[in-house]
Amino acid sequence: MAFITLETQKLKKNYHYLDSFFNDHGIEWSIVTKMLCGNKKYLQELLDLGINQYSDSRISNLKMIKLLKQDAETIYIKPPAKGVIEEVITYADISMNTDFETIRMLSEEALRQNKIHKIIIMIDLGELREGVMRDDFVDFYATVFRMKNIEVVGIGTNLSCLYGILPNNDKLLQLCLYKQLIELKFNVKIPYISGGSSVTIPLIEQKLLPKDVNHFRVGETLFMGTDVYNNKKYDELENDIFKLYAEIIELYEKPLIPSGEMGPNLEGDTVTFNQENVGKTTYRAIIDVGLLDIDIKHFDPTDTEIKYAGATSDMVVLDLGENPKGYKVGDQIEFTMDYMGIVRIMNSKYIEKRVLN
Repeated sequence: MAFITLETQKLKKNYHYLDSFFNDHGIEWSIVTKMLCGNKKYLQELLDLGINQYSDSRISNLKMIKLLKQDAETIYIKPPAKGVIEEVITYADISMNTDFETIRMLSEEALRQNKIHKIIIMIDLGELREGVMRDDFVDFYATVFRMKNIEVVGIGTNLSCLYGILPNNDKLLQLCLYKQLIELKFNVKIPYISGGSSVTIPLIEQKLLPKDVNHFRVGETLFMGTDVYNNKKYDELENDIFKLYAEIIELYEKPLIPSGEMGPNLEGDTVTFNQENVGKTTYRAIIDVGLLDIDIKHFDPTDTEIKYAGATSDMVVLDLGENPKGYKVGDQIEFTMDYMGIVRIMNSKYIEKRVLN
């Protein structure tokens, strides 16, 4: 069998470090929970940490959060599809928006549900993902800020996710200037400038974050201990909160080179082999996990002597060399994963999720 573990003590360490860090800089933050894929067991560990604002891009995940903690404040962090408007109003206290017609529908549904729905208007600062274009932003705001049962509580931006456009002082200053312009022009107060995510944290450390940016949405740095901006690990944070364990279900000494006529494999690739290895053997282990569960590019065995040999839909083959550690059938191989590796395996209903206290 295969299972993934979450170590709560390591999660708590990362949480308390980040919470103290943001508090010291006068920044509110929301935990982005999409890595957990709505898993009830893991979400409960998160809810027990103490923060009260959670962000996700899946309605079903926000629904689970509300079921576990009714008074939790939830943010839907992508422009809502028109088909989920009712659920957005039901399960999200705040949503991020870029489309006038969508906000009009949110307004109508909020009236029906007798709720005030808060929105953050997103501005495109060059990443070309979601966001109102800068030249259109003031007019866009003018059309939505008086809508019934809609409260504009912030402006925000998203950088790095699509093309890797990095945040910098200049881009975030532009965001702050738009906030000041809106407040002066319309005589309103905008509480949030939601300009931060995991990739923006180094700007705080370097004192390059404009002081008006007061809201961050953070997932990867909390769960992975990563400095996303510089593509490295933070020494102060734990970076192996999640681990995968997969059981060896077969182990034999076998040739290094397969025999027979070669054709495309399951993924459509034609594999080539070094013919110098003809006649040589290695110990090959098959583990109880496959391409339906994991992306092989995003996980690594903690035993660095183990090499990846291939995979099918439900099995992965590992090269153990001469098997110096004496692995045998029934042993568990331990793996670490990056962000996309964890998200992929959390989506697999075939992989058991365990909590380690």
